[in-house]
Amino acid sequence: MTEETNVEIKKPLLEVKNLKKSFPIKRGFLQRTVGHVRAVDDVSFSIADGETLSLVGESGCGKTTTVRAIMRAINPDEGQVLFRTDDDETVDLAELSLSQIRPFRRNIQMIFQDPFSSLNPRMTIFQLISEPLLVNGIGNKQEREDRVTELLRQVGLRPEYMARFPHAFSGGQRQRIGIARALAINPRLIVADEPVSGLDVSVQAQVINLMMDLQDEFGLTYLFVSHDLSVVNQISDRVVVMYVGRVVEVGTPQELFHNPKHPYTSALISALPITDPKNRGERPVLEGEIANPANPPSGCYFHPRCPFAIDKCKVEAPPIQEVSGRLVACHRADELELASASKQGVAAG
Repeated sequence: MTEETNVEIKKPLLEVKNLKKSFPIKRGFLQRTVGHVRAVDDVSFSIADGETLSLVGESGCGKTTTVRAIMRAINPDEGQVLFRTDDDETVDLAELSLSQIRPFRRNIQMIFQDPFSSLNPRMTIFQLISEPLLVNGIGNKQEREDRVTELLRQVGLRPEYMARFPHAFSGGQRQRIGIARALAINPRLIVADEPVSGLDVSVQAQVINLMMDLQDEFGLTYLFVSHDLSVVNQISDRVVVMYVGRVVEVGTPQELFHNPKHPYTSALISALPITDPKNRGERPVLEGEIANPANPPSGCYFHPRCPFAIDKCKVEAPPIQEVSGRLVACHRADELELASASKQGVAAG
């Protein structure tokens, strides 16, 4: 007689299901709608507590639109954005009104790509970091000042800086201020949209290390957006590869770098710098232009640029399926042997 045990399956902190967002194309004097740009086309993924999930892909693949729809900076057309609350209840953020979603914003904060444009130049650092506390009615002035002092120290800045204005800081320091502001009200999920793309390489490493240290200290969960695979490899637990608004592969950095299953993932890896110029490996070269999201090709969106495309790829869109322990949207994923980072001779972190 076997003894049955009940294993509790923990819900993800955030689960995105079949998310879609398109933008109308208007032309003529009357601005009539003549088409739509499919910026996000049936995207699904989930993030566990304490995990870092990265969205990667070329510019225009829908990464930023995806996170803006999750944050409700724009309204998605279809799909669900399921968030697990402190009470362990699941709420669909996509169907809430702006007034209904406001209480949940405390648990989801954002770090922006350009730290200078995201910081009001007329406000001091104290005002910028304490604003989330003030808006949410947390603490009196002294308590807010103590909190800002603590946050500045946590992100590696001196508390005396709180009386200064953003123009007095470097790009890396301004991004640290943005991180401190995002941490002000103890969120559970932080959405980081290209947070280091405008910084020098040495400063990038410092900011990434800071984010990883803060994650370990406070148990943060990150949704990280980047086009830089070397950064993604350093910070991510899992990676979602997007192409023209669709998810084409999901896996750990080690899986994607050392055993890619989608031709587009292998091509992205080829953009990484070569470790030894004398030892150049096989590097796939993509021909043609990225598909037009306003008029995408039939079947697999990647097939016009894919050297492995067959007739089926041109007429039938590949479903997301599990291959070798990860999710891939490719008809030939189980038979292709694609060039990995080691075969291409590139730096994989």
